[in-house]
Amino acid sequence: MPDTAKNPAEKAAEETRRAIQACIDTERSFLVEAGAGAGKTYSLIEALRYVIAERGRELLRRNQRVACITYTNVAVEEINARTDRHPVIQSSTIHAFCWSMIRAFQPYLRGQLADLKDWEEKLQEAGGNIGTRMISYDEFGHRAIDESHAALHHNDVLALTVRLLGQPKFRTILTSRYPILFIDEYQDTDTGIADALKTHLLDMGDGPLIGFFGDHWQKIYGNGCGKIEHPNLQQIRKKANFRSVPAIVECLNRLRPDLPQQVRDPEAKGAVSVFHTNEVRGERLTGQHWSGDLPADIAGNLVDALVERLSSEGWDFSAAKTRILMLTHRALAAKQGYGTLATVFPHNEAFIKKEDPHIAFFVDKMEPACVAYKNGHFGEMFAAIGQRTPAIQSPADKAAWARDMNTLLTLRETGTIGAVLDHLKRTQRPRLPDAVEERERALAQHLQDGAQEEPSSVTRTKRLRDVQYKEVIQLAAFVDDQTPFSTKHGVKGAEFENVLVVFGRGWSLYNFGQFLEWGEAPPPAKRSAWERNRNLFYVTCSRPKRRLAILFTQQLSQKAIATLGRWFGTTCIHSFRIGSLTR
Repeated sequence: MPDTAKNPAEKAAEETRRAIQACIDTERSFLVEAGAGAGKTYSLIEALRYVIAERGRELLRRNQRVACITYTNVAVEEINARTDRHPVIQSSTIHAFCWSMIRAFQPYLRGQLADLKDWEEKLQEAGGNIGTRMISYDEFGHRAIDESHAALHHNDVLALTVRLLGQPKFRTILTSRYPILFIDEYQDTDTGIADALKTHLLDMGDGPLIGFFGDHWQKIYGNGCGKIEHPNLQQIRKKANFRSVPAIVECLNRLRPDLPQQVRDPEAKGAVSVFHTNEVRGERLTGQHWSGDLPADIAGNLVDALVERLSSEGWDFSAAKTRILMLTHRALAAKQGYGTLATVFPHNEAFIKKEDPHIAFFVDKMEPACVAYKNGHFGEMFAAIGQRTPAIQSPADKAAWARDMNTLLTLRETGTIGAVLDHLKRTQRPRLPDAVEERERALAQHLQDGAQEEPSSVTRTKRLRDVQYKEVIQLAAFVDDQTPFSTKHGVKGAEFENVLVVFGRGWSLYNFGQFLEWGEAPPPAKRSAWERNRNLFYVTCSRPKRRLAILFTQQLSQKAIATLGRWFGTTCIHSFRIGSLTR
């Protein structure tokens, strides 16, 4: 008899569980497509526990393991903890797993290295060939070569794995060690790896049982493979949503009708509201990436006004309850304390996605190192800096490090970015990355030559050096999710009681007004751009549990507003301007 006590989401999840177990029992590879809030990780853990229960002892007796590949060390630890660290489960990041498999093939790696991108210059440093050097790799992934070793970059590890997957001997070893291979967040898998798995394992039909878990609508990073289809993959769709109330799930189902979701509590109350700013008077921005958006000060005031209104309707804007997701940026840069920094770059990706080498170094390396040093966590400091840092070999070395780091802490609070960079050039503590040094040399050479025409990259470096470094500290706090605001980069997989999403311009890869005009039928030539915008739109709108509000600071066409009406319902669409709220 059916279990009538289960709620709709649990019933849908049960169907998924049975389908996964049937594939494991029959050794058929499968792909689980689990939309936002469906409990994808729970299904992965359930599958691992099922394998442990049914085949764990047998696999251990054969000295075999289940490989579970994911994309962060945090996710690795979560999987280990939730499977009680069972010895049959080998959970690791994609790079760690690939390196564990290819490291033994040293002659092959040496032979292939010369053909890899970015190794030509390194090989010239070594006299033109690798020779008998040991090929190595560590978690920092710095590409380097010395008299005895050639160290790989993260991308090198994946490229070499793709090549080895084309070798029958390698595939035999892989299958004998790992007869079952689960891949978490499959949509973010490197495209080369995904293609190699399909060509050399799924096509052949004699490799490991492969289980893909993820959602191609949540591919929001550039290098991922996205949707995976193959005739030897059983497609399993998990039609559950354990996160959101019906008011939100109904909108998601209209946006994504091919994967309708069932809710946990059909009676749960919530709200969805969409606001456009078409009636806001005044000039709007122009320019390739900003056309049609409101000036930053007006957009910021509108966000404040909407927060005030939503608060009066019962929203709790404490950090524990509500998150504001900013898909426009300069509207809040000044409030967050890095307004000048934002004006240096032509579009948001350069600093929010850390595409600029200076920003990437400051946010990913130097800021974590300085925070660790300030807190007395010296091991964390050196881990953040990376292996290129020289070892401390004497008390004098220790004193020099302390002196230079203390000066650096002071410059972070009182000096410009240029002053910080000049200090690092003198001390090499920490050492500047090659890309940053190259930008600095280009600026110095231009100033020395006195050339009239100034390249745009030189102009940006010069302007960047004049910004107070304190703005970098504020930017790092924003990017690392230490403020009430977020961008897309910290929220995939996250959930909040309430979410306010602010969509606007300023991105080179996103134009949500155009996306809405296309609606459900983009031009064939624009399919990839449409999917990129669709995925980010879906990810941000699927974060809340109870309340969702959306504000567009860019002007929307009537066609775009009609699309919003189809997805969210016409009664949820409002025209918003400070001091009034009208339909």
